[in-house]
Amino acid sequence: MPSLAEFAAGAGTVESGESGEKPRQTVNLLCAADVTPEPIRWLWPGWLARGKLHVIAGAPGTGKTTVALAMAATVSTAGRWPDRSAATAGNVLIWSGEDDPRDTLVPRLLAAGADVSRIHFVGDVQERGGARPFDPATDCALLAATAERLSDVALLLVDPIVSAVPGDSHKNAEVRRGLAPLVDLGAKLGAAIVGISHFTKGTAGRDPVERVTGSIAFGALARLVFGAAKLPDEEGGGRVFCRAKSNIGPDSGGFRYDLRERDVPGYPSLTASVAEWGEAIEGEAREILAAAEASQPEGRGAALAEAEEFLSGILESGPVPKRDIVSKAEAEGITLDTLKRAKSSLGIESRKRGFGKDATTSWTFPDGHFSHTGGAIAKQAHKKSSASMEFEPPVCGNDIDTTELEEGFL
Repeated sequence: MPSLAEFAAGAGTVESGESGEKPRQTVNLLCAADVTPEPIRWLWPGWLARGKLHVIAGAPGTGKTTVALAMAATVSTAGRWPDRSAATAGNVLIWSGEDDPRDTLVPRLLAAGADVSRIHFVGDVQERGGARPFDPATDCALLAATAERLSDVALLLVDPIVSAVPGDSHKNAEVRRGLAPLVDLGAKLGAAIVGISHFTKGTAGRDPVERVTGSIAFGALARLVFGAAKLPDEEGGGRVFCRAKSNIGPDSGGFRYDLRERDVPGYPSLTASVAEWGEAIEGEAREILAAAEASQPEGRGAALAEAEEFLSGILESGPVPKRDIVSKAEAEGITLDTLKRAKSSLGIESRKRGFGKDATTSWTFPDGHFSHTGGAIAKQAHKKSSASMEFEPPVCGNDIDTTELEEGFL
C-alpha cells in the first residue's frame, strides 16, 4: 500500500495511452502564516458588511423592499444610517424580479432622496442573437466585469433572493450552489449583498433564521439576517427592523420604522412610499418579532393554530407532565402565552398529583377524549367553568389526583 505522501504525489495523475501522462492536478494549500489579517469592511458598522451576504425577511406588507431602498438611498448620498452614523458614498446595483423601476423603484428612490445617478438596475444580457434574461448561475462573472466600470459598487440588492437560485429553493445543496456565484460577485466587487425574502407562513414564534422561506441554507449562508414585522396599534403602530443573526458582530437589537407616502421631487402628481426610521430598540429578534406578530390577527391565528396542533398531538396518547410540554413547545418556537391560549381553547385540563415539592402537574384532555384535529370535541363538549369543577377525594397519602381550571395559571 502506498504511503500518504506517495498517494498525494500521484494524486490527479491520468494515463493517456502512448502519449504518456497528463499534467498532475494538485490542491492548493494556503498557510495561515501567509495570510495577512484584515478587519471587516463595514458599510454600516455592525449591520451591513462589504463583500458579505445579508437577508431581510418578513411577512408581506412589512415594507422590506422599501427598507432596502432606504439603504440604497443612504449609500448613494453618503447620508445617515438609522443610528445616525455617517455612510460612505458608493454605487448601488439593484436586481429586481418583482417591481418595475419606472412606476415603483425609481419613484421610491427619488422620494427617499437618493442620488439616482449612482443607482443602476441589472437588466437583460445582450448577445449576438438578441437579449435574454440575466441568469445568476451563468452571468455573475459578466456582471462583475460590467460593474467594475462603475468603480465603487458598495451595495447590491436582490429582490427576491430566491430568484438567484435556478434549482429547487427548498434543497440545501441547490441553494448553496445557486447562491455561490452571487456570493463570489459580492466578494469580487466588495459590495454588501442584501437579499429580500419572506417568512414561511405559520412559523410565528420560531427562530427568525429558520423562518426564512425555502431551504435553511438561505439563513446559513448569509452573514447577517434581519427580520421585519408590523407593530399593533396599541403599541403605537409602525414596524420593527431587527438583527436576527450575525456571524461577524452583535446579533440583537433593531430600530422602529414606518412607511410614509411622500411627493416625488420633480413629479408633482406622483407619490411614493418611503421608510422613515425611528428609535433604536433592544432585545432578541425572536422576542421582538413574536411580540409584534402575536398581536396581529393573521399572526395570532397562525400561531394559535400551530400551538393547538402541537398540544393535540402531544396529548393524543394521554396525560403528559406540564414541564415536558413547556420544554417541547419552547423547542418548537411556541411562546408561553400562545401555549396558554391553545390550552384554554382546546379545553385541556391540569391534573395534580402529590403534595408540596413532590407534587407533579400533567395536562390532559378531559374524560379521555383526545383530538388530533384541533381539539374540536374537547373544546365544544368538555370546556368547563370554574364553578363546575370538582376536586376528586384523596386516594391515599400522597396519591392525589385533582382537576383544576387554570385561569391565568400555567
